[in-house]
Amino acid sequence: MRHNYIYLGLIAGVFAMLTVVFLTFPRSTYSELEKRDLATFPEFSWEKLASGKFTEEVSSWFSDSEPYRDTLMALSMEFGKTLKLNIEGDDAVTFHAAEQTPQEGEEGGNENAEVSKDDPNYEYKNEVTANENAKIAHSGIVVVGNAPNARALMAYGGGAEGGTAYAQAANKYKEKFGSEVNVYCMVIPTAIEYYCPEKMKKASKPQSLTINNVMKHLAPGVKAVNIHQILGEHASEDIYLRTDHHWSPLGAYYAAKKFAEVAGVPFRDLSSYKREVVHGYVGTMYGYSKDIAVKQSPEDFVYYVPQGVEYTTTYTNYTINKNYQVTGMGKPYQGQFFVKFKDGSGGAYCTFMGGDSKITQVRTSTKNGRRVIILKDSFGNAIPGYLFFSFEEIHVIDNRYFTKNMVEYVRENKITDILFANNIFSAYSPKICNKYSAFLTQ
Repeated sequence: MRHNYIYLGLIAGVFAMLTVVFLTFPRSTYSELEKRDLATFPEFSWEKLASGKFTEEVSSWFSDSEPYRDTLMALSMEFGKTLKLNIEGDDAVTFHAAEQTPQEGEEGGNENAEVSKDDPNYEYKNEVTANENAKIAHSGIVVVGNAPNARALMAYGGGAEGGTAYAQAANKYKEKFGSEVNVYCMVIPTAIEYYCPEKMKKASKPQSLTINNVMKHLAPGVKAVNIHQILGEHASEDIYLRTDHHWSPLGAYYAAKKFAEVAGVPFRDLSSYKREVVHGYVGTMYGYSKDIAVKQSPEDFVYYVPQGVEYTTTYTNYTINKNYQVTGMGKPYQGQFFVKFKDGSGGAYCTFMGGDSKITQVRTSTKNGRRVIILKDSFGNAIPGYLFFSFEEIHVIDNRYFTKNMVEYVRENKITDILFANNIFSAYSPKICNKYSAFLTQ
């Protein structure tokens, strides 16, 4: 009986301690693990109170912004890891299925649903048909190996007929600008194309088929920049980050080199660059997978700063609301192209231009009359820094934030070249590709 009282006392003490922490300690506002701002306390209104929405939002805020959120999540993952069978070596594979259900009109399924998704031997069979639906292209995350060298890979669910809208967008630009502007199309593969273990091949579809389909649908005047092979030739190097969904700056170097070759512009090898390193980098895949092995596998984020070329960078920032919608635009100002991050910073991929929600214009000392626009997603951020020896001006425009008219922008800035440079998920999305087309008339 005495032992029961001791046990109940311990449980009551734990609950009392948690109550004190949750009610009195400062609440978290940002999650480094999930790379997002956490919920804030909602604004009160009698209308929201009457509808029940206010209490619902308070409940969401309370659960989303608990004190020491990242620490508690990491402890939870560590505890879960100790309960699982620990397989040592590079053969260890964990699959994290996507947290989504097929939408109306989509086909999807998992024949292995009766097997635990945390089982190291679990295999996901991709039955998703996603020829023109990028929402289901993210089929899950494969974590290969153990700490300190685990690699997280985002599975690809796209089909061989996808990406035609991307090609059509590039074709429209060529049709609009004619012989006055060179138009190029690049599709950037993701890491799973080169590093997927044999036992997980069913979890991800080949990206080469989608890329070939894009290239096949390009108009004769659009120049294909197919980097699939060149990246494959260098796959033994660190061309992709292990803990992030992006490629590494080294991968972008080989892509930029291929683009310069197709565009017929000068290009310098890495001997013309200064190597910089951010040690202890853990990127987005820790938050996406919620796998402690990723957190325990920090890597070096290595980037390259051009030497022997002069350049000035001008930014025009967009104001973004909490739904990532553009609400305003600032005045142009000069800033650094390369932003130095401290060792251990999870934001190191923002080394280039500091992020996405802006128009970037780089003027270089390379006077050859060539001025390029790079139409990109975040993968494209790592490319421009290798082109300072290649172009007189480099303009960087993100597909999510551009509000100007593209025809006017091209004319006013005397653009000679336009490069579409997007990762395969963006290239697969008709919504994103339609936005590129809308830039011409907005």
